[in-house]
Amino acid sequence: MPTSKYGRGFIVNITHLKVKFSLPPEQAWPGIQDYLTELILPTQFKGTEVETLTDLLRQKVVWHQAGGPVDKEMYTDVKRLLNRIIVAIDKELGIENPDIGQYHA
Repeated sequence: MPTSKYGRGFIVNITHLKVKFSLPPEQAWPGIQDYLTELILPTQFKGTEVETLTDLLRQKVVWHQAGGPVDKEMYTDVKRLLNRIIVAIDKELGIENPDIGQYHA
């Protein structure tokens, strides 16, 4: 039985965030910061683009939750950022030319 309320890990939490951001902005934002609570960057990604993008994701979500507007521009930025993180993970895992795909961009 799971012991974490919103997920603990890296891929687990990134996946939850992708699902949350498949909802409309007004449904995606509420509670989104909870998914960062136990988001753990694997040591193999420290000092890489994955870490940089993950830090940026945290900043955008924390800023938004601190009273930023619920706007579509920030929503779109976070969706693109999640895609960039996924592609960066594949690059770090040795996949040549990973691509999110035109239907998921």
